[in-house]
Formats: sequence, C-alpha cells, structure tokens
Amino acid sequence: MKIAPSILSADFGALAHDVARVEAGGADQLHVDVMDGRFVPNITIGPPVVEAIRKRTRLPLDVHLMIVEPERYLADFVRAGADMVTVHAEACPHLQRTLTQIRELGARAGVALNPATSPDALQYVLDDLDLVLVMSVNPGFGGQQFIASAYSKVRHVRILLAARPVEVSVDGGVKVEHAGPLAEHGASVLVAGSAIFGAPDPAGAIKAMRQAAAAGRTPGAEAPGSMAL
Repeated sequence: MKIAPSILSADFGALAHDVARVEAGGADQLHVDVMDGRFVPNITIGPPVVEAIRKRTRLPLDVHLMIVEPERYLADFVRAGADMVTVHAEACPHLQRTLTQIRELGARAGVALNPATSPDALQYVLDDLDLVLVMSVNPGFGGQQFIASAYSKVRHVRILLAARPVEVSVDGGVKVEHAGPLAEHGASVLVAGSAIFGAPDPAGAIKAMRQAAAAGRTPGAEAPGSMAL
C-alpha cells in the first residue's frame, strides 16, 4: 500500500518543512490538490507552487486537478513537475483525448470519480489510464467525513480494470481505521491529509496507516494491477 499525504492539510506557511517531514517519515508520493473555485467551491494553488514543491522533494507528485477545462493547463502542470496528472471525469467531455494529452506530455494519466459518479464512466478509457482516484468525500475541502460507499466502489473499479496495471487510489477523510477495509477491497494508494499532517507524529501516522492496510489485506495477496510510480 502506498501512502500519499495530501498537502491540502499542510501548513502553507511552512510547506517545505512539512513536505520534508512526510518524505522523511516514509511517504511514497505527494498528492497535490488544485482547485479553481468553479468545479469546486474553493481555490488553492497553481503551477508555481507545484514547481516550488518539485524543487524540494524527490517524491512523485500526483497533481489532482479539480478544475473546469483541465486540458487548458495540462502542459503547465507537467512542466512544473507533475509526475501524474489526475482529472475529473465530470469535468472532461472529451476524456479519452485529455488522457492521451497527459501521456503525450510525459506524465501518467489519472481519472477521479466524485461520490455520485459510477465507475462505468471509465468503461471506454480503461486502456488509457494509469490511475483511478475514488473520491470518498465530495471534493472541495479538507477534513470531511469518509463516505462508506467508497468501499464497494473501489471493488467495482477493480473488477472493471481486470488485470490492467492501474493504481486505485482513495481520497477524502481517509483515516487509519479505513486502511484495512480499503486494502481488502482493492485500493493500492491511500491519500490522507489531516490524518497525517494533523498528527503530532506524521511519520508514525504513515506507519500506522500502512500497517493497518497490510493487516486488512489477505496475507500473500497483492492488489490487482499494483505498480510503482
């Protein structure tokens, strides 16, 4: 199981310090939430902040675009240092073309699904994906409560993906108690914000989440399609 701290819950006044803490604490990658105040009711960061983070960490950056018309900004975020760009199915009328553009720019391509969006929205882009991000809250704000229907949704996504080498990530309200069941249902990446950055010991929180995920998965089993970034 990979653990991806979400910088949405970091201290933006000491962002380099917080990033260094979770990198030293064993994080596998960083989740970077980009919001535009249109697709979601909040505004966060743009390419300059992604570029600043890229200069201060060796961790892979998964840039999650919660924005309208994401295709207009793909090149900017890849140039800034995104290793993976995740767009929302709900924001992309030409989803296959957008995923192809991401890959052509040299990044890996992800699709996020809001809680009310069926995994069947992925049916015709399964071979264009490197990651599926299951939202376990309605996007736009940190610190929300985990929506339990995400468990069955993760399983549905895994069935659709079959043996394809695609990561399944879960984002929103994820805490230690969710790690085991999510692993059991097929998640391979857990995005956690306040559960890590809000903990007195972020390294301990990362370790506890990974251990809980390992305990929840059948011994010897590996999530289908698990792959390294």
